[in-house]
Order: sequence, then C-alpha cells, then structure tokens
Amino acid sequence: MKILIADDHAIVREGIKQILKSMKEITLIDEASEGHEAMEKIIKIGYDLVILDISMPGLNGLDILQKMKDKKIESRVLVLSLHPQEQYAMRTFKLGASGYLSKNSAFEELNNAIRRIAAGGKYVSEELAEKILFSKFEEKNEQPHESLSEREFQVMLLLAAGKPVKEIGAELFISDKTVSTYRSRIFNKMGMAKNADLTLYAIKNNLIQ
Repeated sequence: MKILIADDHAIVREGIKQILKSMKEITLIDEASEGHEAMEKIIKIGYDLVILDISMPGLNGLDILQKMKDKKIESRVLVLSLHPQEQYAMRTFKLGASGYLSKNSAFEELNNAIRRIAAGGKYVSEELAEKILFSKFEEKNEQPHESLSEREFQVMLLLAAGKPVKEIGAELFISDKTVSTYRSRIFNKMGMAKNADLTLYAIKNNLIQ
C-alpha cells in the first residue's frame, strides 16, 4: 500500500508516519508540504491513500479534492484538519473524501480511521456522526456560506485569503471573467459588498486561519 501525507507542518507529518510504520502492509510512505507538490505526486504515483490537510500553501485541500475528482483519480482520501468538522466535512465528502478527522483527535482514533479507509471503508468521528444524524431532525439554520456551490465556496475562500482575481483564475484554471462572475454570485448569496467582508466572515467562522 502506498500512502501520501500532504501537510505543511513537519511535526504533523512525522507523527502520522509513526502511526503508519506499525502497518506491515504499507510499502511506501511519501510526503508533501505544499499543495502543488502534493497534486503532482498524486498524479504521478497513484497512491492508495492520501492523508490530506485542508490549509496548505499553493493548492488547498479542497482544490486538490476537486482536481482529483475532475481527473477521476481513485486514491482514497482522509482529510485531517484543524478546521471544525461541521464547517468542512460535508464539502470534502461531496468532493470524494472517505473520511474527515480533526487534528485534535487522539492517535488511536487516527489509527482506526487510517485502517478503515485503507480497507475501503468510510470514517467519521462519533461526534460528527451525531451532528449529521440530529441535524436531519432539527430546523436547519443555514449559514450564508452553506448556500454556495463547491466552486463558489473555493473562490470565496481564496478571495477571503486576499488573493486577486487573476491569481485565483490561474490557480483554478478558469478565466478572470469567470472568477468575477463567481465573486458577484458570492456577494449576492452572502449579502456582502466587498472582499474585506468575506475575510472577516471567514475568520469568524474558522474557514481560514
């Protein structure tokens, strides 16, 4: 089994490697500290499992998941993030992830998640499973960003991070005009008028660091 750990923090990658070394079926443990590097390796090597951080330099985890989906890359993905599960988990699942786990989770839970996903299963924490279950029976208070499509959400995060339209277009392989169209839709759906509003909202809701 070939595994890629894509995370920009060396200490996190080292901790995960220690867990993986106890699994005899693993033949390769590779690393990437930046999004473009991770995507290049995923295309070139074809891992069985990718352990993926959401917030990385270059391409973020959502961008990578979208590109993997577009290219029909079948590697299983466990998203490991500092962001609250309720903010990102469902979006990562829609993009093809097999599991989502907080970096604050105990190593034992991470070990269980890796083993289950590596065996072809899915993994959500008990806490997230309860939230998903009970949200079906409660009146839904949808936050403004939850009304955005997957692509609109990606553009919103990049705008909130202060990236200019031209850079966003180059990163997502879309035209400047298309980015501007997305921006108008985002402002309209979220009831905002400028990028600074998006930045404040994203920080307040733990969508960017």
